Amino acid sequence: MKNKSVYRLMAYLFFAHSTITIINGYIPVFFKEQGLNGSQVGMLMAIGPFATILGQPMWGYLSDKYQSIKKMILVALIGVVLTVTAFIFVHSYFAYLLIMFSLFFFISPTTALGDSLSQKTAIQKSISFGRIRLWGSLGFAVTSLVVGYVLTAVGIEYIMFPMLFMSLIAFIVALTIKDVPGVNKPVTVIDALKLGINPSLLLFFLFILFISVPHRANDIYLGLYVVELGGPEAMIGWAWFIGVTAEAGIFAMGAFFLKRWSSLSLIVLAGCFYTVRWVLMGFILDPWFILPLQILHGLTFGIFYLAAFQYINKLIPEHLQATGHVLFITVIFGVAGIIGSLLGGNIIELTSISTLYFILGGSALFGTISLFFFQKMRKSHEKEANQN
Repeated sequence: MKNKSVYRLMAYLFFAHSTITIINGYIPVFFKEQGLNGSQVGMLMAIGPFATILGQPMWGYLSDKYQSIKKMILVALIGVVLTVTAFIFVHSYFAYLLIMFSLFFFISPTTALGDSLSQKTAIQKSISFGRIRLWGSLGFAVTSLVVGYVLTAVGIEYIMFPMLFMSLIAFIVALTIKDVPGVNKPVTVIDALKLGINPSLLLFFLFILFISVPHRANDIYLGLYVVELGGPEAMIGWAWFIGVTAEAGIFAMGAFFLKRWSSLSLIVLAGCFYTVRWVLMGFILDPWFILPLQILHGLTFGIFYLAAFQYINKLIPEHLQATGHVLFITVIFGVAGIIGSLLGGNIIELTSISTLYFILGGSALFGTISLFFFQKMRKSHEKEANQN
């Protein structure tokens, strides 16, 4: 019975990430079907991460201040349900901009805070964070596959209805999850600001941005790539299913990796796999070759996310963990999402999606090399500190 709260949290992550799946995998295709061009789709997918950047620190700060992640999740999910309902009734580019801003403002903390609560729960229950987090990946994988077939059958124009269904289920399940008691220390705005100007943290965020931008650009334009190469919409679902299933496998083995290698070493390794993945994507001429390449999603994002989340914990005080986790997710999904959306949309319009992937490979390589030297610098500083 003592793990009942863990199972409820797993169920919540499943449905929360299911909602995100539909947005990431199919919204760009929906906008394209509405007659919007590449740069317009890029702008719409960039306005969401912009809202994430504005909203995420607020959600994390309020969670730490009031010592309740659950309450913030419930408030955010109410906002998601209302926004998706409004989405059904709009049909203009300007209205889509407003809807996407509102949708991402509310949807982003549902998974970010869910992951933060998972980390705290894992520590409290003495179990692997990856074992809990993999249920979010499974939700992502299963929903991407099922929704792909549903939308192929009924039409991409009905995308809002599965989004509404999943967000409502996530809200119902969220009512049953439990907060983890934190350090009873008051959190102030000054604390949050100090965290935001931590030199090591800022440098780390800068370098992982070069790896995260390609990842987010792929999230946004993978569906368009499949369709452009002649693949059916159902193939988008299969691509996500294979990739996120591989990610779930890595999360399940997270404790194995983290016990044997340092967090930064694993992030550098993930960066190497990312570089290879994007370059290979650039050479693809047949959409079916995308599917086996999606297995690399586990070795890239799976390892990267687990290791980076672990490393963040070493850089932030315990009473500011929710703020730190949300700040991290703001960078890799929010900031990276804006750059990836706008850069990707313009590159596609000027050249092609295959050229975009070659550029993404270069960005991942630069970030990986930078993190390698960052790791060397950190080891040197720690060695000097120990000697003193």
